[in-house]
Amino acid sequence: MWMAGMAYGYVKGMLLVMAGVSVGVSLPYFVGSVFHAEIQRLLEKYPKEASILRLAGEGGWFHQFRTVTLIRISPLPYIMFNYAAWATNVRYTPYLLGTWVGMLPEVFIALYSGILIRSFAEATQDKRSLTTKQIIFNVVGFCASVGATIFIGIRTKKRLDRLRQEESML
Repeated sequence: MWMAGMAYGYVKGMLLVMAGVSVGVSLPYFVGSVFHAEIQRLLEKYPKEASILRLAGEGGWFHQFRTVTLIRISPLPYIMFNYAAWATNVRYTPYLLGTWVGMLPEVFIALYSGILIRSFAEATQDKRSLTTKQIIFNVVGFCASVGATIFIGIRTKKRLDRLRQEESML
């Protein structure tokens, strides 16, 4: 993602990365369908750990979309959810759209970081220094991006915990 930011900037980089994300999450989703029974047994073996994954497959389209989005923003390992999504009965459309929306903050920061690295590299190559205004803009922008990501991650974890508690009450 950094390389996409360095080479293509925001728009082309975003399109390229999101196309890669689409393929990268779709393949395990459909491979998971082949191993449905085995994944289902694993989820049953670890009910507490799998509760949030099972929660994603419940409810209607919007509930699935919202839960997938929250899972993508949270620190839950992506690869685990990619394979388990089929076994939890998450439909493909909310899975893919929720993945796109949930990964946007991460992709944006990675692209921004790549663009920032490129600007520093160009300044070094041209043997010129960045202006004070550019340095301040880059540092503040980077800190704001990291701060927003941390804030969103904390809020997402709290929301997922609340959803898990609501599920256990039912």
